[in-house]
Amino acid sequence: MPTSSPLPDLNRAESPDALVIGGGVIGLAVAWRLAQRDLAVTVVDPAPGRGASWAAAGMLAPVTEVHYEEEALLGLNLESARRWAAFAAELEEASGIPVGYRACGTLAVAVDAGDHAWLGDLHRFQLELGLKAERLTSQECRRVEPALSPRIRGGVLVEGDHQVDPRRLSPALIEAARGVGVEFVAGRVESLIMEAGACVGAMVGTETLRAEVVVLAAGAWSSALTDPPGISPGLFPPIRPVKGQILRLRQRGGAPVLNGNVRGLVEGSSVYLVPRADGEVVVGATMEEQGFDHTVTAGAVMNLLRDAYGLVPEVAEFEFAEATASLRPCSPDNAPVIGATGVSGLVMAGGHHRNGILLTPVTADLMAELIATGSMPPLGQPFDPVRFGAMIR
Repeated sequence: MPTSSPLPDLNRAESPDALVIGGGVIGLAVAWRLAQRDLAVTVVDPAPGRGASWAAAGMLAPVTEVHYEEEALLGLNLESARRWAAFAAELEEASGIPVGYRACGTLAVAVDAGDHAWLGDLHRFQLELGLKAERLTSQECRRVEPALSPRIRGGVLVEGDHQVDPRRLSPALIEAARGVGVEFVAGRVESLIMEAGACVGAMVGTETLRAEVVVLAAGAWSSALTDPPGISPGLFPPIRPVKGQILRLRQRGGAPVLNGNVRGLVEGSSVYLVPRADGEVVVGATMEEQGFDHTVTAGAVMNLLRDAYGLVPEVAEFEFAEATASLRPCSPDNAPVIGATGVSGLVMAGGHHRNGILLTPVTADLMAELIATGSMPPLGQPFDPVRFGAMIR
């Protein structure tokens, strides 16, 4: 797989049109789309693609992961999922890097009676929303995924929920962005620069970077930058970190054990397994309100392995390759924060929580349209930062 060229340290003599703070998949995709519209773009990040994007499993599962009272978010998720195949093809052509997009489907399964009842309620909710999801018996589940434990009570198959490999996606976005002129600053933003109530750039270490518009896409660290002098306290919606611990196993030879994504409930605990074509299986993930904590804990590893084994006993023979903890950026209502803020010159693309990889194509398109035209398309308007009521335009 081709690799991206090293990212240079850069202090631009001229101000770019857009300064993107954050080099996760959201920031990188926004930068790429803006540069495709002939804007001069600079991305600032100490290690692009190495934060939450690097740890993510890459499930593209808007139907399997639908939640009650998140119907507006479901519409955005479904639209982004619809764009993913074309987005992946375009990105691979632009970068020369395969991103591991697989139209493999997702099977959600249940182990005990309580899990099975909950899955039945979820399936009814999916059907009420007009989503395509098929209820399967235990025997039918094992026909789809023969490696499943005989303890499985039943499941729900969603053939339209797929996957991508974030560890291929990030390098591809970096390469594609550089190919259309995006420049990178390998550094950390210390603060925003405010003049006359407007955001005009950012301080990177001791260097000043100015731009016509600043895109705040710093993930869980976004809130640390939204309290500069000149901005009223509490003006921005808080983006908090939600810790996730995730494992990577590797199958040692033979045909892949799993055909597609598997999500499971094991005696009330949620776990997923995402198989890659190269034999890697991603197992995740915890949801922990622990602040900015990157500690991998023995308990989380034990629980994830126990539940993965409860679904697919063969994982006991896999190589244990990696355990990682990362921080999902989460907004107060668990939906993304996309759009113009109450501060002139500053826009946000954050708070994507568990849907960052899924929402990459649509977020990039919406932000590029907003910045280029000054108008947010209707699809993105429910996720405007001002929806929390704290901002005043």
